[in-house]
Amino acid sequence: MKPINIFAVIQAGRLEAQALLFVLSFRAANPDFKGRLLLLEPQKNALWTDDPTVQNEELRKTLTDLGAEFIPFENTVWGQHYSYGNKIEALFALPKGEPFVFFDTDTFFKASLKDVPFDFQKPGASNRVAGTWPNRTLYGPSIKEIWASLYKRFDIDFETSLDPEQPEDHWRHCLYFNAGYFFYRCPHEFGVLFRQIAQEIDEDPNEELASQSLRPWLDQVALPLVIHKLGGGRDVLPDGLLDGKVTYHYRSMSLFYASQDEETIKQLEDLVAPNKYKKLLKLHAPFKKLIYQAKGHKIRELFDPNALPLKEGALRQQLRQHNLWMH
Repeated sequence: MKPINIFAVIQAGRLEAQALLFVLSFRAANPDFKGRLLLLEPQKNALWTDDPTVQNEELRKTLTDLGAEFIPFENTVWGQHYSYGNKIEALFALPKGEPFVFFDTDTFFKASLKDVPFDFQKPGASNRVAGTWPNRTLYGPSIKEIWASLYKRFDIDFETSLDPEQPEDHWRHCLYFNAGYFFYRCPHEFGVLFRQIAQEIDEDPNEELASQSLRPWLDQVALPLVIHKLGGGRDVLPDGLLDGKVTYHYRSMSLFYASQDEETIKQLEDLVAPNKYKKLLKLHAPFKKLIYQAKGHKIRELFDPNALPLKEGALRQQLRQHNLWMH
């Protein structure tokens, strides 16, 4: 079996701290992992106003001591104006022909990936997604018509992507993913199609997209087209593993404390307790306040653990009301 490359994108700022927690939790949950754990780092060039590279050398050394490898890559399409494009452009810096799994840095590993039955011949991505795109419009086109126009534009069969168990006017009738993780047999094969589709949509949206925003949704607009074109879909992994029992895409530490069980909270706090990690993680204000100043436990007091999970929107609303929303 070819080696598996697990990768995330790291850059200066919030993603630095998230990357340290990402690597700590990955190593704790996957002590016998035989592949490579890679942190892809965009390099400063004309597409960046600010330098995106990690400036904290102690953090860089800590990550490499934990077994993470830094791999630089160059932005050629996006950069500062759409940093979500990093997850697309980084694919070309990975070894060609080797299976990969991408994760956003705000992913916490709760259990081993060995329990996830990846079939790298069939790409997949996160089904833990809300109906964030496209927005419904009063006079049309409908959600289905918008997606149909994109499939037609890129010569991809639309009807076989649909979920017949969902009503035609429901957003889940059409294929839609969160880009918090995705995987395939070859990063270059995946990346060529991902970049082509995303770039064409970005530079020349078709008529049906006239009333739709592509920021920050561009990667998630292109992703289902890529996955379906390459033979994947919504059911390539069992529900409840990634973004469930094995990983948690927390998005913000406030949501982590609001939604996870006591065992996972203890797992988090034990991991980050050593001083050598504490002094680095405290540089990120939400980690400092919620983990180390124990404001996360104030969040725990707001919610009945027997009534969880609430919908994310309801969690966010209550957290903001109590001034405990931090991202």
